[in-house]
Amino acid sequence: MKRHFTIVSLVLATAVAGCQPEGLTEAEKATVASLSLSALPPLPPDPSNRYADQPRAAAFGATLFFEQRLSRDGSVACATCHLIDRQFQDDKPRSVGLAMTNRRSMPLAGVARTPFLFWDGRRDSLWAQALTPMEDPREHGGTRAFYAHVVKDTLRDRYEHVFGPLPDLSGVPVSAGPLGSEAEKAAWAAMSDGQRADVDQVFVNLGKAIAAFERNIVHEPTRFDRFADANRAGRQPEGDAALTDEEIYGLRLFIGRANCVTCHNGPRFTDDHFHNTGVPPVAGLPDDTGREAGARQVLADPFNCLGRYSDARPEECRELRFMVKDSPEQVRAFKTPSLRGASARPPYMHSGQFGSLKEVVEHYVQAPKSVSGHSELAPLKLSDREVSALIGFLGTLSQ
Repeated sequence: MKRHFTIVSLVLATAVAGCQPEGLTEAEKATVASLSLSALPPLPPDPSNRYADQPRAAAFGATLFFEQRLSRDGSVACATCHLIDRQFQDDKPRSVGLAMTNRRSMPLAGVARTPFLFWDGRRDSLWAQALTPMEDPREHGGTRAFYAHVVKDTLRDRYEHVFGPLPDLSGVPVSAGPLGSEAEKAAWAAMSDGQRADVDQVFVNLGKAIAAFERNIVHEPTRFDRFADANRAGRQPEGDAALTDEEIYGLRLFIGRANCVTCHNGPRFTDDHFHNTGVPPVAGLPDDTGREAGARQVLADPFNCLGRYSDARPEECRELRFMVKDSPEQVRAFKTPSLRGASARPPYMHSGQFGSLKEVVEHYVQAPKSVSGHSELAPLKLSDREVSALIGFLGTLSQ
């Protein structure tokens, strides 16, 4: 009887072990380890922003991030579309500031590590990205001169504590800028070169302070990270470090046959590149060619890494200098989003085309052709159980 009990126990132990990290192949173990937040290298500096890692700049940037006075009617802040309790994103298919935009907001955790910003990569730094919504009539809707006066009237002490004395704005119109109304653009054109340069510098400094704050928004470890770290250390995952059989099955699909890790790789689960995956357009919206248009815009942006307001030396602007400028693969290509926290923040894709992760996975299984350009997808053969397991694994990146 005792020998029979020992044999049964051994069989059960072996079966359980097969579902644990020890059952992963060496190649799988290496891939899983590479996806853990523990494998994330230190945050690199931003040579284009000399204030990027100054605590007082970050503190001022936090104020600006939540400041509704930095909008035309005082109702919109960065935090309007980047909610602190929603992983600095919102729950809308398309974000709404002063009006509805054409795309979904992107989460901000870890955003300081990406070389190009927005779904189409039309900006190449956090500070340049922060400036863009401020002049968009559908988002903050203000002008550069307007924001300079807001600083002068309400935030002068905080601003000067970081950036030094404000320039003389006494002769600057209350609202003027190159992207405002016809009257505001005319007022901008009538300003002297020195006045425009002064206003631009104040405007740029607001972006650099916001960027300093956003560099501190990071991903928090989840069950997957605890599982991955235990796996790497050769420990048996226990408690909230253990994954269920279904989650491990989904993980194996993710890094294996489903090919998800091809684009969603590294500790942030993104390659930071742009891909055409055949996502359908949204009826009623202008044609969105993604990176094809974004590449042109980042090169023309006066606030890019090579511009006069960048603190970087030209040789430090490698991403911008050597980026792919014109390629058929860029047509309808959009940035690979991080999958960390994704299961908790539907809808999905650049304009909220899919309402659930099941719809997303089914899109990748079917791999429809793109309406223009060429989709990189090839059809996948996944059973209903495999789709469910894959979604189950993605949940471990949110808790």
